[in-house]
Amino acid sequence: MFNMAVDLVSVLCVVGMFMAVLSNFIAGKAARQYRERRSAVATFSMVLFAVALFLTLRFRVGFIFVGNQWSVILFRATGSLVMLAGLAYNLWGRLHLKGNWSDHVRVYEDHFLVTDGPYRFVRHPLYASLIWMFLGASAAYLNWLSAVETLLVFVPAMTYRARLEEQALEAQFGDAYAAYRRTTPRFFPRVRPAREDRQG
Repeated sequence: MFNMAVDLVSVLCVVGMFMAVLSNFIAGKAARQYRERRSAVATFSMVLFAVALFLTLRFRVGFIFVGNQWSVILFRATGSLVMLAGLAYNLWGRLHLKGNWSDHVRVYEDHFLVTDGPYRFVRHPLYASLIWMFLGASAAYLNWLSAVETLLVFVPAMTYRARLEEQALEAQFGDAYAAYRRTTPRFFPRVRPAREDRQG
């Protein structure tokens, strides 16, 4: 029964992400002027990584055997909660991003800088939440290899993509984005907020 609940959470995350991305693509069909920098790290490559991660989990390559039943429950429950939190954070980020979303690094003529909602805590909520979901899945399915794949493949790919976006946004918004970038972490929220007026 517990295993079924974990699987249900995973299915919910997959379906939720699919619907969110599909709605972004549909909404993005409107004709708008933009500057674009194509990137190898886009929706398709992210999906390929998700499929590779699924295969790792499905065939239990890297499965960790944990003898203590309560430890198994703790890992699986915590991982499932992290996946759900990641999905919720991703959807929250998409609501605040509105029409700024794009499959590639794109700055629209009517682009606006988003720094509220989930963007108060991290600069890239959509990428951050995917990282959290993949790490949560690794815990929920007791798999060390999927965690390594996420940290050594997915996180560097997202970092590369995020840097391209940051360069484009700083070129568009100048000091406003530079100040935002200095005070807001990329993927993982700070325990304490950064202060602009620190001495030294």
